[in-house]
Amino acid sequence: MSDSASDAGADMRAFWNGPAGTSWVEKQVLFDEMYQPIVDALAWSVVEEGARSVLDVGCGTGAAAIEIARALGADGRVLGVDVSAPMIASAQENAREGGYGAEFVLADAETHAFEPEMFDMLVSRFGVMFFGDPVAAFANMRGAMRKDGRMRVFTWRHPRDNAFMTVAGRVARDYVPDMPKFDPEAPGQFGLAVEARIRRVLGEAGWREVELAPMDFDCEMPAAELIPFFTTRGPLGQAFPDMDKGTQEKVVADLREAFAEYVHGDVVRYMAATWDVRARAS
Repeated sequence: MSDSASDAGADMRAFWNGPAGTSWVEKQVLFDEMYQPIVDALAWSVVEEGARSVLDVGCGTGAAAIEIARALGADGRVLGVDVSAPMIASAQENAREGGYGAEFVLADAETHAFEPEMFDMLVSRFGVMFFGDPVAAFANMRGAMRKDGRMRVFTWRHPRDNAFMTVAGRVARDYVPDMPKFDPEAPGQFGLAVEARIRRVLGEAGWREVELAPMDFDCEMPAAELIPFFTTRGPLGQAFPDMDKGTQEKVVADLREAFAEYVHGDVVRYMAATWDVRARAS
């Protein structure tokens, strides 16, 4: 791994073990409700493929892993891995409270020593875009797959296809110095947004029969959650707590104006543009 890739991976681990991870845990019900179509699609695929042992990468607070464990029943095995300690702790608690058999491990799938040829299927709901060295990560995960094991993961498409996701960033440019620009090669939300890069990464990592299909789905969130959501996430969310009260009020006013087209009464509606990525382990 190059020094730059190692540094990027360390930055992502620090990010998800800081306020970003805590915020996700606090808002997990909101996220799970918005992204339920992804969880449904993954659970359906696991059952359709006849998989009995499933690896959920970037599992977050466990929504997909728990749903898949429910679908597989007592004879199945589901392991969720994530670099975020607060998320993994929440996932373990969620599984215990629900009585579901999913297991969760605090680990970086890029370097974790998985047992070889353990899993029939690899899944992820927006959890595979953050690796410092994605080729090394997908190669490592492939080693954990049984011969001809399947992968189905979802990633965000290009920012230009996800207008809602870029609104807060545009507002933040007026308040956050050195706002990072979109870099298709950098780890982050849009780290696997470009089709050519996804195909290159998976090909170099040894996956075959790579298929990509655009999947768009409608999302909703309570309007009351809109401002808290974007003032606790991303570059704006990182800077917001340190702003004086007057600046915070200006930010909130700008956000309300910028998001106005998405607000319908007490509900926010937007379209999520994703890649549905499938492949087979060689």
